[in-house]
Amino acid sequence: MFFILSKLLYVFILPLTWVFALLAYAIFAKNHKIKQRVLVSAFIIFWFFGNQFTANAIANMWDVGPYKPSAKTYSTVIVLGGFVSEGKDGKGYFNGAADRWKTATTLIAKGTAKHILFSGGNADLNPDGFSEATFVGEELRKLNIADSLILLDGKARNTLENTANAKILLQKANLKPPYLLVTSAYHMRRARHIFEKSGLDVVAYPCDYTTNGVIMPTNFVPGEEAFGKCNLYIKEMIGYIVTCLK
Repeated sequence: MFFILSKLLYVFILPLTWVFALLAYAIFAKNHKIKQRVLVSAFIIFWFFGNQFTANAIANMWDVGPYKPSAKTYSTVIVLGGFVSEGKDGKGYFNGAADRWKTATTLIAKGTAKHILFSGGNADLNPDGFSEATFVGEELRKLNIADSLILLDGKARNTLENTANAKILLQKANLKPPYLLVTSAYHMRRARHIFEKSGLDVVAYPCDYTTNGVIMPTNFVPGEEAFGKCNLYIKEMIGYIVTCLK
């Protein structure tokens, strides 16, 4: 139930939801001054959350910094799902977050970690038989990574379940901490907090950064990409606050 509610309530925290709500209110408002103030508020929210300058500023503030190089060898690299999508043909493919996959497999190839644990099932509200873990397992075997070095969790639908299921797999395999934790930079702050709160000793290895530091005049023009990025970070911030309060 909590999983479903979190998906539905997410819509109500998005900036565009508030913009449309304010516009709707302005249509029916009879007081001219109130109508004017509401329209100005809607415009400010639309511009503020719709430009790349704001989105990049939020990202730079929130993203966890890069992993500092170390000669240490880890027993396991834990990589979280979200980088595999289901196509219309029912088969999986790597999506825009595929840097998680590239980072984790590179760590295995270099010997930085000996085992790889992937956690991710199907986060759809009405899931079919598709599972990220099944696809990832097949891709790992294509890289000639032995089954004995692979741990798969195909049931997790969110970060809380990622953590709980990963903990069980690690304990069963008797793999010692600390573990490298690979996920997108925007997601790392919340993921690391949840893992550490559960008692798992993890070292953050963020990837998939969304900013390049270049400021252009077009960065101040509202666009779909900026709204998407702001939505992503708002979701993470609220999720982080909720996990801290639990």
